[in-house]
Amino acid sequence: MKLPEINIKNKRATFDYEIIDTFQAGIVLTGTEIKSIRAGKASLVDSYCYFANNELWIKNMYIAEYFYGSYNNHVARRERKLLLQRKELTKLQKMVKDSGLTIIPSRLFINKSGYAKIVIALAKGKKSYDKRQSLREKDDKRQMDRMFKR
Repeated sequence: MKLPEINIKNKRATFDYEIIDTFQAGIVLTGTEIKSIRAGKASLVDSYCYFANNELWIKNMYIAEYFYGSYNNHVARRERKLLLQRKELTKLQKMVKDSGLTIIPSRLFINKSGYAKIVIALAKGKKSYDKRQSLREKDDKRQMDRMFKR
């Protein structure tokens, strides 16, 4: 039996931020959380990452309570620890501290081994005129695709 492909994206991230660099991190989860993710019941909207005690944490990530969880269920919006190599953590921490960059989650997926992984992005916030430009480019691309499909 093949499990469905889990690929939860943060569509708001590419609209609000200019992505500079991406990293793939593991997440520390409980049993009911991974079951909810495998069921596709998670969202990355309004979530962000921050450093505490030289560790990277994700805040405000929504993972729905597992239907069959009973008293073992988790809190839907708790803070979760992200797992990266020490070299990557120091690089990220230095970049965030020095310039006006932030760390946002962009994609949540289950890898071939069955582990939940999250793609985090080092990003810079866009101004409103940048957002309008992005919308214009997206619309132009859509128009071109329509023209060539005919």
